[in-house]
Amino acid sequence: MRAVCVYCGSAPGADPVYLEAARALGTTLAERGLGLVYGGARVGSMGAVADAALAAGGRVVGVIPESLRSRELAHQGLTELVVVDSMHERKAIMAQRADAFLALPGGLGTLEELFEVLTWAQLGIHAKPCGVLDVAGYWSPLLSFLDRAVDQGFVTQLSRDLLMVGDDAGRLLDRFASFEPAPRRRWLDATET
Repeated sequence: MRAVCVYCGSAPGADPVYLEAARALGTTLAERGLGLVYGGARVGSMGAVADAALAAGGRVVGVIPESLRSRELAHQGLTELVVVDSMHERKAIMAQRADAFLALPGGLGTLEELFEVLTWAQLGIHAKPCGVLDVAGYWSPLLSFLDRAVDQGFVTQLSRDLLMVGDDAGRLLDRFASFEPAPRRRWLDATET
């Protein structure tokens, strides 16, 4: 594993613990020699994780669409800032440049990005670890929803298990490093549990 794609918000969140967690993750990535790939903004959780990784000597690649460059306040101090034409291109480049995907607390964009790569894992489009850093229980309601989706037969347990969860960045990254993809399975196998 060489680089981790981190999905997070351009807002800081209501509790200072969210920015603290973003900073801690950025520092941890750099200390482990892991590059950070993220959305390219200098504000909110995005700016906090990038600034911390840079301060600890890490490599940080930001990917931002031209249409959001000024609105999300593109970070000008990165190792590399990639400006693209569309959100689709942004997400594709972020996925190509990363060996794992981790979501910090965030909003609709964070959810959308996380679920896209999780769906890609389910479909066998990639075999990279996906996870959420559950800061102060932020993801607990979403995790309960996913468990309900399994109970109601809309998501298989194998697919649900593709999403790793941890409340400590170091331990979650350790799990990523030892990740072994599940064997390829048939799509919508009725016997899958």
